[in-house]
Amino acid sequence: MATTAADARRAKGLGVDLYEKILSVAATILLVAACTAILRGQSEWLRVPALIWAHLATVLIATGLTPVMLLRRRGDARHRLLGTVWVVAMLATVLLSLGVRTGGGFSVIHILSLWTLVQVPIIWWSARTHNVVRHRRAVRGMVTGALVVAGFFTFPFDRLLGHWLFG
Repeated sequence: MATTAADARRAKGLGVDLYEKILSVAATILLVAACTAILRGQSEWLRVPALIWAHLATVLIATGLTPVMLLRRRGDARHRLLGTVWVVAMLATVLLSLGVRTGGGFSVIHILSLWTLVQVPIIWWSARTHNVVRHRRAVRGMVTGALVVAGFFTFPFDRLLGHWLFG
């Protein structure tokens, strides 16, 4: 079966680029740092509320799947299955985050939670409707902002993971 020019452009468009490689490395570093912090904080595990554990579990699932999703073949059944797991994990993460409040109220990070509640369905819908450009752009933005940037801000300022990792 001969490939057309459109097929070639589509295949090239689905390929991994440098930015996705960088996001994958950042997500991997974040995952290793978070897992290391959790293991180092073992003596305090019993004092951590179930809500925090659930939030950590869902975000670790999404973070762990991120490099896999960004670096592997796209558009096949496995990508769709893993993408569905990633979307569910992100939605669970954001919904759980709304219950995580330091100082009794919402913080600036909760703005990101609201943005995520809007963006994740866009990611899912753009994939379902085969809008590859919109899907890719939304995934990159979500991984950059809601996983990598927000994830790295869980370590400073004596937050739980930072306390466990550096304390």
